[in-house]
Amino acid sequence: MRIAVIDLGTNTFHLLIAETAGKELEILYKTNVPVKLGEGRINDNIIIPSAFERGINCLKDFSHTISEYRVDKVRATATSAVRSAENGKDFVHAVKEQTGITIETISGDEEAALIYEGVKLSGAITDLSLIMDIGGGSVEFILCDTEKLIWKKSYNIGAARLMQQFFKSDPMNDGDKNAILFHIQNQLADLFDICEKYQPKILIGSAGAFETFAELIIKKNNEKTDISIAKTFEFNFDDYIAIAGKLLNSTHQERAAMPGIIPLRVDMIVIAALITNYILGRSKINKLTLSTYDLKMGVLASLI
Repeated sequence: MRIAVIDLGTNTFHLLIAETAGKELEILYKTNVPVKLGEGRINDNIIIPSAFERGINCLKDFSHTISEYRVDKVRATATSAVRSAENGKDFVHAVKEQTGITIETISGDEEAALIYEGVKLSGAITDLSLIMDIGGGSVEFILCDTEKLIWKKSYNIGAARLMQQFFKSDPMNDGDKNAILFHIQNQLADLFDICEKYQPKILIGSAGAFETFAELIIKKNNEKTDISIAKTFEFNFDDYIAIAGKLLNSTHQERAAMPGIIPLRVDMIVIAALITNYILGRSKINKLTLSTYDLKMGVLASLI
């Protein structure tokens, strides 16, 4: 059976097409497009007209690709930008009308559960772990061990939201950094309570920004690892701390010139580094792993 999974993220739309036979699966096609659905007014809960149009055009292209691959089943999930937008339902309706794609707007809780399923499929969970998925609109945290999901929650502190609200300086000054940290520490009180209780040993970063951290380290160390085909990547903790520090103190221009950063993440990676450092420090974790499998693979797993 051929399955297409569409993940409508706040920054990026993803299309994954896979062939399944029993529990075996082969990825036939994958792509992602920086649609930036949350551009401009995500904190006002509005999809602006230009972003609305980019989203429709991207999904028209995805629809053509799905037809070319003669897909049997399609599941399209929308996350933070669509679920929080006042005109999110209008977008879902327009997509159905113009592309034939039915979008399912999932809750933050469902999103976290699907991220867990995707990460589990990668083999990254080897101990009591805290999974972190930094999206544009929301950040999901999942506490789990090798057997089960223990706790999960989605928070509206995504990189696009924080960037639009707080990122006013270049390089980011201490005032902006402290404003972000003050904002997120108030939001994440229950996360730190759960970490205090269970004391996870590893932070698993789910794709996205963590792939960029890995790419920067691989390029810096002239390593041969190809993140595009790897399921997991274990960070050298000192390498991660060094690269995060460099990102936090760099200008937009300096980051844009770094090999390993895609244009969409040139500014958002600063927010991601700031949040990740804060989580590692507060939860006293000094092991960091990347899972390149995320929500998309979780959705795929749910369909097999």
